[in-house]
Amino acid sequence: MSSTGRKVAVIGGGVAGLMAAVTAAHEGASVSLFEKMPKVGLKMGITGKGRCNLTNSAPIMDFIAKTPGNGKFLYSAYEKFNNEDLLSLFHSWGLATKVERGGRVFPKSDDAQEVRHLFMKLLHQEKVDLHLEEPVRHILQKEGKVTGLSTDKGTYEADAVILTTGGASYPRTGSTGDGYAMAREIGHKVTAIRPALIPLVCSEAWPKELQGISLKNVTFSVDGGGRRKAEEFGEMLFTHFGVSGPIVLSLSDKVSLWLSQGHGVKGAIDMKPALSLEVLDKRLLRDFEKYHLKQMASALVDLMPHRMIDVVLRLSGIPRDLPVSDLKKGDRLKLAGVLKHLPLTITGTRPLSEAIVTAGGVSVKEINPSTMESKICKHVYMAGEVLDIHAFTGGYNLQAAFSTGHLAALSAVKELS
Repeated sequence: MSSTGRKVAVIGGGVAGLMAAVTAAHEGASVSLFEKMPKVGLKMGITGKGRCNLTNSAPIMDFIAKTPGNGKFLYSAYEKFNNEDLLSLFHSWGLATKVERGGRVFPKSDDAQEVRHLFMKLLHQEKVDLHLEEPVRHILQKEGKVTGLSTDKGTYEADAVILTTGGASYPRTGSTGDGYAMAREIGHKVTAIRPALIPLVCSEAWPKELQGISLKNVTFSVDGGGRRKAEEFGEMLFTHFGVSGPIVLSLSDKVSLWLSQGHGVKGAIDMKPALSLEVLDKRLLRDFEKYHLKQMASALVDLMPHRMIDVVLRLSGIPRDLPVSDLKKGDRLKLAGVLKHLPLTITGTRPLSEAIVTAGGVSVKEINPSTMESKICKHVYMAGEVLDIHAFTGGYNLQAAFSTGHLAALSAVKELS
């Protein structure tokens, strides 16, 4: 498309920034992309365990539901550029994709670097002026309207600025919260940031004994007192500091919030959620009949990973060398109770630097959801994780970044034309 002659500056070369820069340039703007790291898309390169979970195949209403951090703000962005639009665009660019369990969409190559290299190629094709290792210090404005930006190397004029600096997690990729200071400087409120999608730290020592063990088809519940209760079914993992894995990460946003509010949080694992306590007791009776000549440490091998047996027996107050035939009914019921409610005391989360996403950010009340333009400074747009939006794992966060980046770019070019 022919150039409009209008200058658009994009601050931050992550998911939202790359989409914004490519889109604005394709629509005819003269685009400069500023990135403080030596490469763009560094965080993109590690998402989805290095495979890049691009989006999800779920209906768009599920995206709103899976975005506990201001999901409704994204209605307009998704209406104008949803998951189907994103995949159509990627396919037109030559990226082959596949859908996996839970609707998660990945590049067919399983390589996040393919996506990063694709955007590098597009930046070159669209003649985006790339400023690497050049951190932006200030967004410049005059009388409530943006005029440009400044870096350590100088001042640059711009008709529009799109702020896409990301959150404050994974700082080694360049996400260090710089955008929050820039947004505050032009008058925006920034909601307190905290980790979301983050492993949980427990006070008990026994999870460390089980480090590396993964549990499937279990229920993990958290209780912050009062009505602060939640649970998830699926897979989790024991670590040297506590617990992690998909269902733990899904609940961690609530836990992080409750802890930040000063509430104590208890956790519990139901290792047999499909069985009632009564049915589980009958299952134990059958197993103990099968292993009636064994000691207790050898009688639970059909119920749980071998390394868990000593921990479960200890929490149940049952000696590991107790003959199965000597187990009393009361102890058997106590064992069943522990299997249905393996207790944990959650004392915190891992550091913000280890969070998959950041909760909090620039208040969405000060951003027009139909355009992503600032309500405070004209021709400043914001997109991606710098905003107070965050979602569960499964491709929902990247879709939010792609959609808001795309909308911000289209709005900026349209407003300037």
